[in-house]
Amino acid sequence: MLAICSMSLLIVGLDATIVNVALPAIRSSLHASVAGLQWTVDAYTLVLASLLMLAGSTADRVGRRRTFQTGLVVFSVGSALCAFAPSLELLVAFRVVQAIGGSMLNPVAMSIIRNVFDDPRQRAQAIGLWGAMFGVSMALGPIAGGALVDTVGWRAVFLVNVPVGIVAVVLTAMFVPESRAERTRRIDPVGQGLVIVGLASLTYAIIEGPRSGWGSAEILGLFAVSLVCLAGLVPYELRRREPLLEMRFFRSAPFSGASAIAVLAFAAQGGFLFLNTLYLQGERGFSPFHAGLYMLPMAAMTLVCAPLSGRIVAQRGARAPLVIAGLGMTAGAVMLTGLGQATDSTYLLAAYFVFGLGTGMVNPPITNTAVSGMPPSQAGVAAALASTSRQVGMTLGVAVIGAIAGASVDGGIGKGFAEATHPAWWLIAVLGAAILGLAVITTTAWARATAERTAERLSEPRRAVPAERTPLAA
Repeated sequence: MLAICSMSLLIVGLDATIVNVALPAIRSSLHASVAGLQWTVDAYTLVLASLLMLAGSTADRVGRRRTFQTGLVVFSVGSALCAFAPSLELLVAFRVVQAIGGSMLNPVAMSIIRNVFDDPRQRAQAIGLWGAMFGVSMALGPIAGGALVDTVGWRAVFLVNVPVGIVAVVLTAMFVPESRAERTRRIDPVGQGLVIVGLASLTYAIIEGPRSGWGSAEILGLFAVSLVCLAGLVPYELRRREPLLEMRFFRSAPFSGASAIAVLAFAAQGGFLFLNTLYLQGERGFSPFHAGLYMLPMAAMTLVCAPLSGRIVAQRGARAPLVIAGLGMTAGAVMLTGLGQATDSTYLLAAYFVFGLGTGMVNPPITNTAVSGMPPSQAGVAAALASTSRQVGMTLGVAVIGAIAGASVDGGIGKGFAEATHPAWWLIAVLGAAILGLAVITTTAWARATAERTAERLSEPRRAVPAERTPLAA
């Protein structure tokens, strides 16, 4: 069951790394701008982030295996549609279909793992092995994607998901038992709508801001819509008996810290992949396969460090892996703040190696912290919140960092792009430093005490808040 659940992470991870390698080819084939390339990535991560929580609670209600299989089918169909997209607009639309299926995979797989492995040490090691599959996908993605783009074309990078998805559907039917939460949760359409509109308007404003003008009525209006939606979401969810966003989780400092670290880490990682793909192929003139080879140090470190991080979490807790992650990501980004067209290849590979050390260590402690302190009945929602944090980070990372680097070179990615990325690398370094700070604060005795109190409260039935009471009073 662990191997089958890990296959879902493999195809989702492959989709991220392979698509990044293919971006310059997509740009040339479909005449896309930098903003268009951002949407190729963010259309997927945005919808994924918006629907993960709904998918987690749906799986707890209708059945985890059924939801998991449905997600595999939809993801595979979406991948096939992307492979034959005749225009950028349709490619973005089919990426949305992919994301709808993908939203049913990772949080549901984590929920299955959480319910199968009851022993905390075994669960931490299982999560480490599961997280290592992301490293496998990162190691395979650049090489396989580069080879496919060079020999077959960029459309093949989507078709590669289809056979893996079919095999996973069959194996799931054979070996994964059906499971549900003892107490089901109601659907929260208003909360779901606020999440989708809030994230979509924020992402659109960030991506299109450089083109339309940050002070334009369109962009300011989108920022205002996003602010209203996200500000209204918290008090609304506090009033619901069964909310889409379980705000009680965030009373746990480790859970809140893990969610924040996930946003920061995957924003940094999303920006890293986006910038380096365009830099290696656009400014350095490397082929997709050659560019994929350059990314191997980061991918290899992710592959090696993820299971090691899981073992450390099982034996010593989350602090050490998170501190190493913060240090590695900060140092790797700082090394790239002086990036130029003629940067020495050995230095470049060393920076990728150091950054990969950070990304490889960060995922297992995030996932383990998110689900370990929660009752099994809440595993689906907790895992979905953790996965949502990752995808929100990836979405905002590509949007913000792409906007910083691409605003001045949208007419053509080539000479001058490396210098345009310098502010973006400093931003990524700041994200790494924030991860380091949160790693220390959220692993103290005080933080563990808040987690214990939260677990006790979660075991109690939630009472509805009377309409006349304020969210603060509640």
